[in-house]
Amino acid sequence: MKTKRLISGFLCAMMLSGIVFLSGCHGSRDRSAFEAPSDFDISRNYEITFWAKNDTNKTQTKIYQEAIAGFEKLYPNITVNMRLYTDYSKIYNDVITNIATDTTPNVCITYPDHIATYITGSEVVVPLDSLITDKKFGLGGSEVGFDSPSADEVVPEFLSECKVNGHYYALPYMRSTEACYVNKTYVEALGYELPEVLTWDYIWEVSEAAMAKNPDGTYKINGQKVLIPFIYKSTDNMMIQMLKQKDAGYSDSTGQIGIFNDTTKELLNTIAGHVKNGVFSTFKISSYPANFFNAGQCIFGIDSTAGATWMGSDAPLLDISEENVVEFETEVMMVPQFDPENPKMISQGPSVCIFNKQDPQEVLASWLFMQYLLTDDVQISYSETEGYVPVTLKAQNSEKYQEYLSREGEDTNEHYDVKIKAAKLLMSNTENTFTTPVFNGSASLRDAAGQMIENVTKSVRRKETVDDAYMSKLFSDVSSLYRLDRLTLSGSSGDGKAVLGPLPGTAVTLLLSLASVWLVIGVYIILKIVRKKTKNNKNQS
Repeated sequence: MKTKRLISGFLCAMMLSGIVFLSGCHGSRDRSAFEAPSDFDISRNYEITFWAKNDTNKTQTKIYQEAIAGFEKLYPNITVNMRLYTDYSKIYNDVITNIATDTTPNVCITYPDHIATYITGSEVVVPLDSLITDKKFGLGGSEVGFDSPSADEVVPEFLSECKVNGHYYALPYMRSTEACYVNKTYVEALGYELPEVLTWDYIWEVSEAAMAKNPDGTYKINGQKVLIPFIYKSTDNMMIQMLKQKDAGYSDSTGQIGIFNDTTKELLNTIAGHVKNGVFSTFKISSYPANFFNAGQCIFGIDSTAGATWMGSDAPLLDISEENVVEFETEVMMVPQFDPENPKMISQGPSVCIFNKQDPQEVLASWLFMQYLLTDDVQISYSETEGYVPVTLKAQNSEKYQEYLSREGEDTNEHYDVKIKAAKLLMSNTENTFTTPVFNGSASLRDAAGQMIENVTKSVRRKETVDDAYMSKLFSDVSSLYRLDRLTLSGSSGDGKAVLGPLPGTAVTLLLSLASVWLVIGVYIILKIVRKKTKNNKNQS
């Protein structure tokens, strides 16, 4: 009987420890906040890893490589090994997995939404507050071996976006927003003039007017059999911006979910009506807006300003054959608004964080490299590849960057007018940008926002009924799919510290596997002990 109780108790303990492991391992490194060394030990060699995101753009890859080479020339005792990813979500999943095995990178391209999950329960990501202001090694510090921007030379709005739970956990790297790329030629052919600021009503009205057809079934505006007047690349941004402009619920910084409201329902019903008429679609359903836009099959294409080199008749990057490109005039405008006098547009783009390590000198080496990514040459060179904007006022106001902007339209490559217009759009509207609240699970809420538009669009195209019953089920299904009901209950501990939220599937699988392995090992050991004890008892008798 004692043996059975022993085995039973051990199994319970192992299962309990597995549960604790699952709830605590996600960011549970037992480390205190990082304290910078008083000096950097240049007598030692350091090897740091840098995880970056790149869309197979060789020019951007070259800029990363040149930045690493320039940094290593200044600090020959630091070797930077770069690993490139094609998707931010893959970086996110890999970081989550590597937190569990204590093999995170040193420096990582990331988003505050992701950091909020990384730091759950510990300081696995280095808080930068004291580092930023450090007189020796902080931004613009006296011991930094290059011309580092000072803290007040970073665009304040962009720097503030890197705060999580009241602390800086990242530095901005590049910034973009969304732009509405407009086929001005077609708009005017339909009898409309472009307003100074686009409104949602204007977009829908022009899009509906464009659906008129010729007797042979082709569309009058383009003479083709294909036309989707309005295509949105990122439907999560679409819903987020619509709700922000309406001053409607989305979420707050404690993780309380407010997106399932009457305004959301109203917006989805409006979208459904226009989908029914064939005037609206999304990237996930149709394809990149640029592909239709450049072929004269789309009038309003909304995409990131970072994608400007793909948009327009003379775009240097094309995903369609040149013979399918239609000549027209492209205008770059702010995303449509409900209140043109009070515009709101989302700020987006990658930031950079560093991960805590046992060796403070290694962390300091990582911090120095992260700062180097904010130097003028790196910032300006990367900005010139797309419609990104440098994150420092130092780079934005430099003679080199101002000269680049002044050459708008001089050619269709480096000075492609659509690309430079996109950058200017953000620079002139920085004060009108916003970001969503950041907490553990906010990335899931962002996905859910777009999923509702995607689902409604698909349902209408399938001729399903979209009514109040449909909306109620949609809200319930999306909440369950992204575990938002769980976020509502556990998005915050009440003291501003995010608590456990949903883990990526890959991380869950890994943690469950590890817990199972330890459970099996424990059972094996206890059975072995029991057998040995039983054998000894028999020998004694």
